[in-house]
This record gives sequence, C-alpha cells and structure tokens, in this order.
Amino acid sequence: MRRSVSLAAAAAVSLSLPFCAFAQADAPAPAAPATPPAAAPIPASPNLVASGNMTATLAASGHFTILTKALNATNLSGVLATTPDLTLFAPTDDAFNALPPSQLEALLAPKNVPMLQRVLTYHLVHLDLMSSKFKGAKGPVASVETGNLVIDGSGPTLKVNDADIIQTDVRASNGVIQVVDKVLIPADVTLPAATASAGALAGR
Repeated sequence: MRRSVSLAAAAAVSLSLPFCAFAQADAPAPAAPATPPAAAPIPASPNLVASGNMTATLAASGHFTILTKALNATNLSGVLATTPDLTLFAPTDDAFNALPPSQLEALLAPKNVPMLQRVLTYHLVHLDLMSSKFKGAKGPVASVETGNLVIDGSGPTLKVNDADIIQTDVRASNGVIQVVDKVLIPADVTLPAATASAGALAGR
C-alpha cells in the first residue's frame, strides 16, 4: 500500500501586458468588456459531525445514504470502520443524484458491484490528509484503487479532481472525511448505460 504523497507547491504565474505607447488618433473607443458569468455557487456543507469511526459517522448523517448503502453493498463498511489512517473524499447524496440517472442506476446495479467497489476505493487514500497538508499546494496522490487523484489547495476553494471540497477535516476515530460535491470516477472506469434497476440500493 502506497503511503507517500507528492504535493508540489503551486506555482504563481504573473502575466503582464506591454503598455501600448502609440494611440491611434481616430480609433473608436473600445467596447466595454462583457460581464463574465457568475460562478456557480458552492453547495452548502452538510455539516457532517464525527460520530465514532468513519462508517458510523456517515451513517449518522442524513446526507450520505447512497454512499452508506454502496459501502454496505461492496463490503467496504468494515474497512472504513476498522482501518486506521484513511482519508475518504465522501460524495453527498446530492453528488450521487447529480449523475445522469442511467449512470447512477448502472453504478448501483447489483451486477456491477465490482465496478462500484473500484469507484468507491478511488475516493479513499491510505494517508491522513487534513486540509492543512495540501492548502497552498497541488499535486497527485495515489488512491486505494491505484488511480491518482489530483488534490488542489492552491485556490480559494479546495478541490480534488473536478470536485469541490465543501466540508473539510471531519475527524472520525480512524481517519479523516473530506466532503465533496461530485462522485469521482477513475480514468479506467467507464459507466455503462443502465440495464437493471438500482431502486432497492438507492432507496428510491
């Protein structure tokens, strides 16, 4: 199991535009720049509170029901209850429900448990990653699934891959939970179209 993380310091790049010394006499006034579209608001934190181990902490919240059922279906609940020094990037129910319905059903279909297990272990890092360890830095870290995650603490919003970390540093008894607003899919997993109902697992 890989226990090292390489986080390169984020480089600050300064761009400067050369000053134009010659103004064209009859040049029309430049058009006012278009107002950039407003950035999408970051989802509200689910206010997850540590309650024992990582499995118990997730189960005690009302915002991780799909993740909890998925962990049970893949026999990963025991891992998250007993293994020390883990970091879990935990997608909320809203994050799972943001997937296209056909992909969510396929991901949760009983016949696709091996694929679901790979997706879930991609959210796990066998390191204790408090946010203080990656603020101001950006770089790859190996997941339990073996694919790399890109952790980015160089901007105002902490990110992992293309997901925002919407609640940081929930300290369970055996590890850290970082709450994310998207489900992370490893590069070597392609979600198929749904062919079976996942209603029982998703609680629909």
